[in-house]
Amino acid sequence: MFTGIIETLGTIREIENDGGNIHFIIESNISNELKIDQSVAHDGVCLTVVALNDRKYRVTAIQETLDKTRLAEWKKGMSINLERCMPANGRFDGHIVQGHVDTTAKVTKIKEDNGSWRFYFSYAPSAEFVTVKKGSITINGVSLTVVDSSQDSFSVAIIPYTYEHTGFKNLKVGDSVNLEFDIVGKYVAEMMRRTR
Repeated sequence: MFTGIIETLGTIREIENDGGNIHFIIESNISNELKIDQSVAHDGVCLTVVALNDRKYRVTAIQETLDKTRLAEWKKGMSINLERCMPANGRFDGHIVQGHVDTTAKVTKIKEDNGSWRFYFSYAPSAEFVTVKKGSITINGVSLTVVDSSQDSFSVAIIPYTYEHTGFKNLKVGDSVNLEFDIVGKYVAEMMRRTR
């Protein structure tokens, strides 16, 4: 389990295709602290460390992951958000994040707002994908609060610290991002669907 508080940025150094799978070699300043079989969120996608080498490590994405996320769009040299699992005695600074991406969204607008930024996103509507004003959403692994909400779009406000210390500073209009909707909202939506 994660909290959506990004620890550091990693850089994709190599991409290797292997049948329907893709191996990513990632360099980061936490690589030397990782262990084989450890789960790490990469732009919000929970992937298992399968190999380690100095400041680099390898993870593998299977077809199911590639179908639901933007990992197939990753390129060498890209920066990605990284977060290790929350320790059992850790603080819950964000919200419950599973690292199981639900879908992708497109950046539709970026507005500078006198020292902060407002990012707007749209996604394919679904009864199970619910946002609410002041609710939680995870974008590329970052725990954020929804500002505006509709059936297929929403916005978030980004403070300068988050902008500078995550991949938000690299996003442009038209880019895709990974979305994980709030798990509590997903359970409520599913329970309501089953009682209809």
